Amino acid sequence: MVISVVSRGISHCNNGLYLPPSFLHFVRCMALWSMKKDPELEAALSRNRRWVVNNQIKNIILGYPSQEAPVKFLQRKFKTLDLQGKALNWLKKYPCCFEVHLRGDEYYCRLSKRMMYLVDEEESVKSMQEPVFVERLAKLLMMSTNQRLNVMKINELKRNFGFPDDYMLGIVAKHGDMFRVVNHSGRKSSMELELISWDPDLAVSAIEASAHRDGSEPCFSCSLPSSWVKSWERFHEFNSTPYISPYVDPRGLTEGSKEMEKRTVGLVHEILSLTLWKKASILKLGHFRREFSLPEKLNILLLKHPGIFYVSNKYQLYTILLREGYNGSELIEKDPLVILKEKFGELMQEGLHEYNRSHYLANLEKKRRIGMGLERLDKRKEKSGEVSEQDQGEGLGSLFDPEERRRFYKVLFDDKSP
Repeated sequence: MVISVVSRGISHCNNGLYLPPSFLHFVRCMALWSMKKDPELEAALSRNRRWVVNNQIKNIILGYPSQEAPVKFLQRKFKTLDLQGKALNWLKKYPCCFEVHLRGDEYYCRLSKRMMYLVDEEESVKSMQEPVFVERLAKLLMMSTNQRLNVMKINELKRNFGFPDDYMLGIVAKHGDMFRVVNHSGRKSSMELELISWDPDLAVSAIEASAHRDGSEPCFSCSLPSSWVKSWERFHEFNSTPYISPYVDPRGLTEGSKEMEKRTVGLVHEILSLTLWKKASILKLGHFRREFSLPEKLNILLLKHPGIFYVSNKYQLYTILLREGYNGSELIEKDPLVILKEKFGELMQEGLHEYNRSHYLANLEKKRRIGMGLERLDKRKEKSGEVSEQDQGEGLGSLFDPEERRRFYKVLFDDKSP
């Protein structure tokens, strides 16, 4: 199919080959997605998708007065959640998570009691995880060029790292010895978070920590089948040069050099290691291009290292996953928040199973009723057929009697008959 599109896009002119703008746009779009699909990692993304959507719905409901939102209001939010269809139908699929009720002529939705229990448990886990959040935030700032990051950009990835919505108050304000807010222009969009205390104990990447435990030199690991011979050869060549820590100041490295590539791969690896699900949006990572000294075409660099990263275009959202973080479709190391969110996922699945079961039984009953109606109709047809055959028999039976038939023909053909 792709070959036919390419062949249609190319034509010849007097000066040689002509590539129309539409074809060039197609090639640019195809340039990002060229990695062979991994069914197990794709399954992990599919499983997360429903959870992400319902988690966002949960947050919308919790932020609404009395924690009960009109379904019409949620319907308007569906576009921002990249969902289609009716919000009411979606909510009814998860009866263990959401309770929908009719008040007057309008539907309202609130969280179920079991869901509220998980919300309370989540708040408790986040409170206990505060020291971990402080370390993650400090590490992010330590990897940036000036130990400073834009607050709005951090907000785009805060859920990836598990940061609470009020982390600026709950974490930053409480740790004034490590962080401070800088805003020279006074605009909200220019507000930045700055690290004021460098901790050398935190300037150790996940790769360096693993090498220290194993008593070996820090290096990347490759998670590809042995049949990917050329990819393994490129990986060994890349891995043969010394590892460069993402916490090293990159300003001494030449842009486009192998050393800079090594540092960038290490930086993306470290950022993904700090996330809950060892994954992030490539688009959102690209927003930190200046702060992390990332290349302009980050996607091309990531695709050069399929043994370290997996790039997916599922749901038309370019996502990068850390291969070594997964065993098949399952995370190897699970953060306490991930374990809690899996309970949320189990509650979702229970509700979805309940919904599907009730619909199956309803359809079965519908088919049974239709079948009974057809059976009654068939019986009426059979009965009417028997009656008509009986009527025909009574009218023609005398003609089929041999004696009567002989008399009939004698009268018909005998001229002497009266």
